[in-house]
Amino acid sequence: MHDKVLVIIPTYNEKNNILKVLETVLGLNINQLDILVIDDNSPDGTAELVEEAMTKYPNIHLIKRAGKLGLGTAYVTGFRYALEKSYDYIIEMDADLSHDPKEIPQFLKAMNEADLVIGSRYLTGVNVINWPLMRLFISVMASKYTRMITGMPFRDCTSGFKCFRRTVLEKIPLDKISSSGYSFQIEMNFKAWKRGFRIKEIPIIFYDRTHGSSKMSKRIILEAMIVVWKLKFLSFFGKY
Repeated sequence: MHDKVLVIIPTYNEKNNILKVLETVLGLNINQLDILVIDDNSPDGTAELVEEAMTKYPNIHLIKRAGKLGLGTAYVTGFRYALEKSYDYIIEMDADLSHDPKEIPQFLKAMNEADLVIGSRYLTGVNVINWPLMRLFISVMASKYTRMITGMPFRDCTSGFKCFRRTVLEKIPLDKISSSGYSFQIEMNFKAWKRGFRIKEIPIIFYDRTHGSSKMSKRIILEAMIVVWKLKFLSFFGKY
């Protein structure tokens, strides 16, 4: 019996990227791998392209949400779907080709000795292509800041390219996940780490998007700065 794998891809206005991502993931020819796209009512027609692909590929699935509800809630929706459908491994990845789908087999291989695998941009130096210097500086400092406040030992605390074993998601109370944006990644890492799960980082190369616009904002950065203190505070009382 092969393990069932679900790749969750949140989308908002990704019509220029989504079909390439879907085709590349499906081209890996991994047994029992499904894709779940969670679209936040993209006005550019992203969901319609996914629906068209679904007529050709039965292992592509789509959840359409009413509006732009945020990255964190999109992934929680995907996690609930994965648990309900009994997937063994659940992969998070971006829709904009910044995460290379061809790395997925490396994640699954690393799962042999881990419960959560984080694709790290900073494990072997700085593996980021075409980012503006200021954004790179913010990202590197955000991971250092997060490590300093929370005590987590990971080089890349905000990476969105990850693979969870289903037991991790079963043990984390998903209804209590409050973060969106990049702080969602920090919160999930922290909760898995505090519960004693085996967490492994593997090196990835991150490519800046060539189509569409980044979802990064000052509000997302501020939320991440606040969330690390909230997690540290709650952990003092055993409420992580």
